Amino acid sequence: MRRLVLPSVLSAVLAASALVAVPAAQAKETPPADKGRLDVLFVGAHPDDEASGLSTYGQWNEFNGARTGVLTVTRGEGGGNAVGTEEGPALGLLREDEERRAVGKAGVGDIHYLDKVDFYYTVSAPLADEAWDHDQTLAKVVRLVRETRPKVIVTMEPAPLPGQHGHHQQAARLAAEAYFAAADATAFPEQLRREGLRTWAPGRLFHTGGASGPTGAACAKDFTTTSQGAVAYGVWSGRTSPRNGGKSWAQVEREAQRTYVSQGWGGFPDVPADPERISCDYFTQIHSRVPYTLGGTDAASMLEGAVIPAKGGLPLGTGLTLTADSYGVTPGRAFTVKARATSPKELPGVKASLAVPSGWTVTGSGELGSVGSTARTATFTVTPPEGAAYGRVRLGATLTSGNLSGQAATLVDVRPAVTGHQEPLPRVADFDSWAEKTGVPALTGRMKRVLTLGSGTSRTVRVDVANGGSAAQSGTVKLDLPEGFAADAASKPYELAAGAKGAVTFTVTNTDTSLPTSNEGGTGGDYDYTITTTGSGTPDVQKAALELVPVAELPKAGAAPAVDGKEGAGEYTGPELNLSRLWEGSACESAADCSATGKVTWTDDALYLLVKVTDDKPGTVLGADDCKRHWRTDAVEIAIDPRGNSENTSTTFKTGIFPAMSDGKPCFQRDADHHQGGPETAPGMQVASTVDQPYTGYTIETKIPFKALPAAVDPARMALNVFVYDSDTQDKTGQTRIGWSTWGGVQGDPYRWGLVTLPGHTPPAGMPTTAPPPVMPTDAAESVKSPQSIIQAALTGVPLAGGPAAPPNGTARVVGTPQVSGDSVTFRLRATGPGTAYAHVWDGKVLGTKEIAIGGAGTRTVTVPGASGTLTVAFQAKNGGGTHSIAVPLSD
Repeated sequence: MRRLVLPSVLSAVLAASALVAVPAAQAKETPPADKGRLDVLFVGAHPDDEASGLSTYGQWNEFNGARTGVLTVTRGEGGGNAVGTEEGPALGLLREDEERRAVGKAGVGDIHYLDKVDFYYTVSAPLADEAWDHDQTLAKVVRLVRETRPKVIVTMEPAPLPGQHGHHQQAARLAAEAYFAAADATAFPEQLRREGLRTWAPGRLFHTGGASGPTGAACAKDFTTTSQGAVAYGVWSGRTSPRNGGKSWAQVEREAQRTYVSQGWGGFPDVPADPERISCDYFTQIHSRVPYTLGGTDAASMLEGAVIPAKGGLPLGTGLTLTADSYGVTPGRAFTVKARATSPKELPGVKASLAVPSGWTVTGSGELGSVGSTARTATFTVTPPEGAAYGRVRLGATLTSGNLSGQAATLVDVRPAVTGHQEPLPRVADFDSWAEKTGVPALTGRMKRVLTLGSGTSRTVRVDVANGGSAAQSGTVKLDLPEGFAADAASKPYELAAGAKGAVTFTVTNTDTSLPTSNEGGTGGDYDYTITTTGSGTPDVQKAALELVPVAELPKAGAAPAVDGKEGAGEYTGPELNLSRLWEGSACESAADCSATGKVTWTDDALYLLVKVTDDKPGTVLGADDCKRHWRTDAVEIAIDPRGNSENTSTTFKTGIFPAMSDGKPCFQRDADHHQGGPETAPGMQVASTVDQPYTGYTIETKIPFKALPAAVDPARMALNVFVYDSDTQDKTGQTRIGWSTWGGVQGDPYRWGLVTLPGHTPPAGMPTTAPPPVMPTDAAESVKSPQSIIQAALTGVPLAGGPAAPPNGTARVVGTPQVSGDSVTFRLRATGPGTAYAHVWDGKVLGTKEIAIGGAGTRTVTVPGASGTLTVAFQAKNGGGTHSIAVPLSD
């Protein structure tokens, strides 16, 4: 595995039949550019990220003729595999095949992969941003948007909500950035100057989720948004599909999801037969450039103004944007709102009107006169009243021309002159900064402000104060803490100049050590409190929360424990850790079903852990050569953050341990950490296990040398977590996850792990106190090695992997007719310059492949194993980069 040290085609089923109709001339001619054009583009990180929205995309295709494509940043090499032992690029190609077959059921034909590595589960978008090389990846997304010219972009939730995969966050960020950059001639200008592409401005941008509602058809109108004032839509999945024999689109989606068998989805049950028990897919608008109808409730509402005309009759291609000069506004203080309009044909007597809450004042006529291809802008001055309620407010604009009309909206946040917020987690601060910079500030402020502290301990809590007014302010900041917590002062003062920012810091202590920790404490694990900041006018009251994590003092061992899978007398004298808290999956039916305890001790050179698991039914026993992806069956995961301050797991040590493989022996691997891999990445680590007979569970014991950790342990604050994965099936899927310090997604959240002390510990000499850069996997499946991607590129003319097309002196073509003889095919390949040709014979699976280095222009004869299906060739040019793709059907 290479490692890096960090500072559209039809589904496979349809493609096989469609390729019969591809003429041999396809290998010689560049397809018309519009063959790759899309109406809708979904941007995700992994195969299956689009799966929860397939009922919506299928409806758009069946009832509105919308052509949807998918952009998937990786091929999911870092995921599990419930059907085989493939991993790395081989698993990526397997998951590509699953994705193409799955989305084909919803009429989705084109899938574009960016060939970025799926390195592991993380909750950190910045880590994904660095690993994927932000600028290079954004250039690929922008190029694909300019190539495919989608009118609507749909992506994932970009915010770091608890448990939200960092890859999902980063894919969504890239989608949002590309939505703006693709329309900007100064962004990646070489794509316009050298590659002949044109700028493209998609009409609307959405992220998935952001609302909840009832089941049944009413879910499309009777829903609640998670962000006040947001423009959101529900698309009911219970609508029947005539082209699918009258099945509900929810059931078609479920059948598509079952295609992802490698991810353990093959056993998903049917959806309810009663349509009133079927829910909606929900989407929230991030930005729009076109008019639509506010409050639209039919399935095609999200396409309005972009793919289909606005219901008010404005011609398709009309542009309408509504923007405020500031997202944060203050009662009594005016701000500016602009409505900008264009039209593909001259519209007479155009007027823009602005809808604001009762009591707000608006000045500005909104008269635009005739509107055509040259933008006209109406400017309004808006003033909230002195007593305006704080919070998000939607402003709506209506554009009219005679009896034609369309709408648009924008959000502002009404704030007091002075605000006080609990300090954000680093990932939240990073996201809010990104949203402001990208021009989507309404995405900020949606993450609950939380901080963790150890049970019975103290920590500093910073309150960030900001004066958004035009005059100096002074006042106090007060914490109203819940029972069992105390601060070093009831309130503290501040003074701020106009427009200034500052901070007030408290020391907060958990005074009641009997309070439950982890997700068992407070409300879902949160001990909520309020921050009240006084100033002129009504005080600012903000919600925040403290989260308690368990703590333990780990005594030094009198002698090193024998690593034999058993607890010897006097080996572990410290506290017994409760590892039976549920953090994900189905609850344990009883202690006998799944429960666990753990003990930890240490010597001068290593940590020792003993984990006793009670389990009434074993999961799949994996082959001795399949020691990876521990979440697929019964296993124990140990997570160590040596300094107790890691933002993500790339500076931690994490290992998954199986109690017994098919050879009867335990095994371990490092996963999702500073240097994932096998035993070679943890020199000196030992594991032993005892599996109860008859089976009632197992015991795992391990030695982890301190030198295997990425940094020296801080003996006053080491973060530790132990997780137990429970599977009661034989299909390589887990059902229950329990552990010590537990929240959803906590395996990626070092700040939520338990805290331990090692009194008297002295780290081994020479160990750094700051972890060096992590070692990350870089092995990703490549599009040039995917026959299905090559076929798509040959059919549509959209180059592979978001890259450029090969230059004229870097192309190739198949000359004449390939000759099938025996079990191979021979063909003549003519190249116009140097490069590498990747030839494959594909007939639903790869029958043969060959990589050919080509030193210069000329024709050569190539023989590849395989005698049926399609000959595919991807030519990767040496001069200037870029690819050229060829697909030629083979005759029997």
